[in-house]
Amino acid sequence: MASYDEILNRLEAEGNLRTIPTETDRKILDFSTNDYMGLGERIDLREKFFNQESNRLLPMSSSASRLLASSQEQHNRLEQLLADLYGRPALLFNSGYHANTGIIPALAEGNTLIVADKLSHASIIDGMVLSRTSFTRFPHNDYSRLERIVSDAEGKYDRILIVTESVFSMDGDCSDIERLAEIKCRHKNTMLYIDEAHAFGVKGKYGLGMSHDSAAYSDVDVVIGTFGKAAASAGAFATMTATVKNYLINRARSFIFSTALAPMTSAWTRFMVETLTEMDEERAYVNRLASCLHDALHITDMTPSHIAPLIVGDARLAVKISQQLLALGYKALPIRTPTVPAGTERLRFSLSATMTENDITGLGKAISTLTK
Repeated sequence: MASYDEILNRLEAEGNLRTIPTETDRKILDFSTNDYMGLGERIDLREKFFNQESNRLLPMSSSASRLLASSQEQHNRLEQLLADLYGRPALLFNSGYHANTGIIPALAEGNTLIVADKLSHASIIDGMVLSRTSFTRFPHNDYSRLERIVSDAEGKYDRILIVTESVFSMDGDCSDIERLAEIKCRHKNTMLYIDEAHAFGVKGKYGLGMSHDSAAYSDVDVVIGTFGKAAASAGAFATMTATVKNYLINRARSFIFSTALAPMTSAWTRFMVETLTEMDEERAYVNRLASCLHDALHITDMTPSHIAPLIVGDARLAVKISQQLLALGYKALPIRTPTVPAGTERLRFSLSATMTENDITGLGKAISTLTK
């Protein structure tokens, strides 16, 4: 068995050794942020929130799990806001990771087959592993293959759970919600689970994501959203039927056994979600920036998105280009195995509403110079 030092040395030699980035005072354009709507930089919003004395007095910790905590008002108010927006009940989780690793195993109790897109987030993969049930993955956005898998499995399992993302975190491309819903509806005892972590706040009317805007919304059984990205807060949520919510309260281990979010956090999140719903103009602006970004990266084979990759196919080269860009004032961290499959190592660029078209043009010129 290799020692920890040997493993670390091998990772370094391969260009796959990870370190925590060092914060810098130097002004840079951060293309690695998930602060898609620029709310994380809005000091005016923080001042507005804390100018209310009642907000300043909120507890900074729940000090217990949700099922034991005395302070529930702020969590309940946030869940009610989400329920009003989505038209069905919502349940809070501590993070998107907690949501996926808690909900997926709970829904997959018994004789269940989980079928997930091959490029789904690591938290979805971990949720499948924790479920201790049968699971498989279909090639990325290959719905014909998904249909064959579900058709072959129908009748062999009590339940089939289709799991995917709406906007994929490393490529920026999107799922076809209506096609997924068609497959789900053609097969008995099949559920559809959509992770909207990178769509919430950015996509759809009021920023509620792609599922909510879809004609097939009623056929999506579970929608996941996170607050740590576009909403500039922390935590996550799931929307579902009242029956599924009550079931998860009793079966989702990450919900039952984690200390709940702080009341202060839930109050801030509610404030930020209310702000996000009024930002359709900013969402349209981010979409315009997405077209500029795709032009700058010479991406022609996908619909512009607020996330775009520059695939270089080598970990050490990805690190090198990232370092060179940082020296020029552009932060775009390298994404390597196992986050992405070997051979698809890349730089991942994400947009913020605080950026300008000139920022994107400058990035494109810098990349062209470095990759000649």
